[in-house]
Formats: sequence, C-alpha cells, structure tokens
Amino acid sequence: MTHHNALLGRLLQLLALALCMAFSVAHADEYAEVTQLLRAGKATEALAKADEHLAAKPHDAQMRFLKGVIQRDAGKSAEALATFTRLTEDYPELAEPYNNLAVLYAAENQFDKARIALEMAVRLNPDYATAQENLGDVYAKLADQAYAKALQTDKGNATAPTKLTLLRQLFAVGTKAAKPTTKPATPPASSAP
Repeated sequence: MTHHNALLGRLLQLLALALCMAFSVAHADEYAEVTQLLRAGKATEALAKADEHLAAKPHDAQMRFLKGVIQRDAGKSAEALATFTRLTEDYPELAEPYNNLAVLYAAENQFDKARIALEMAVRLNPDYATAQENLGDVYAKLADQAYAKALQTDKGNATAPTKLTLLRQLFAVGTKAAKPTTKPATPPASSAP
C-alpha cells in the first residue's frame, strides 16, 4: 500500500508540474500574441487583448509593461506615462519601466525628469545598455541647453559656441535626432501573480 501511495503522490506531482508548464506556455502565448499584434500595426487589437488579460490578472507586470509600450506606440503618451509610472510604484525594482518613462519625458523635452528616471534605471541595472545610452543622450541634451543658455547670457563667451556646435554635429551625424530611444518591447523578466 505504501508503494501505491508513493506512486500516486509522484503522479500527482508530475501532473501539477505539467499543469504549471501548460499554464506558463499559455501565458507566453498571450504575450507573444499581444506583441505580434503590435508589430503588425494592430495597436487597438493588441491593447484590447492586453486589457482582457489584465482584467483577469491585474498584477501581471509583464503585460502591464506591454500595455505601456502599446500606448506609447499608439501615440497615447499620457496613458503610457500613467502605465509606466504605476509600474515603477508597484515594482520599483524593475529598471525597464523607468527607461520607458524617460523616453516619454524626453519626447516632451522634460530632460530633468528623463535624467532622474534613467539614473534610477541604471542604478537598478548597471548593465542595462539601452538605459545607459539613453542617459548619455539626455546628458548631451542637457549640455546643449546649458551651452545655449551660456551663450544667451554671455554673447562674448569664447568656448560655448564651439562646444554647442560640436554637440549639435554629434546628433546630426546620428539618426537619433537628439532624442533618447528605447527598444520597442523589452518587458521585465519577472511578473507578479
């Protein structure tokens, strides 16, 4: 009888593991479906699918992040800003929402807010290359503003015009047009139940 109970217990463990794996695959399929809709230019459908998922699982950080990306890509900056802000409040340990907040702030020429968000992203994940690059872009934009202000304040300034010209040439060479960018869908690796 003991052997039978042990076998039954092992079978139940295997069944539970199989169900967990199937549940994980189902979640992965939902994320993939939302991402695929977004990449296909079907933002409205992607947002509806994300909202449907979040109605059942409102604390899913990864889907909430995808929702923010959809909102940003659909030109709904205020909604995306709210989504990423709530993510930073609910999951302050995740660097990605801070990076995306910074991109939204930079697009509105709020470079000090962008800097603060990016510094937090880099503090949380020093190896986050996109956030590091975006922080460099924001620092450069802040430098541009400072040099322009120095010139405006002191028209006889001998060094500021050269620095300003060099900085603007740097951005003219790149394709970023002096605005930080982010990869379109870099969802956080973890999500809450």
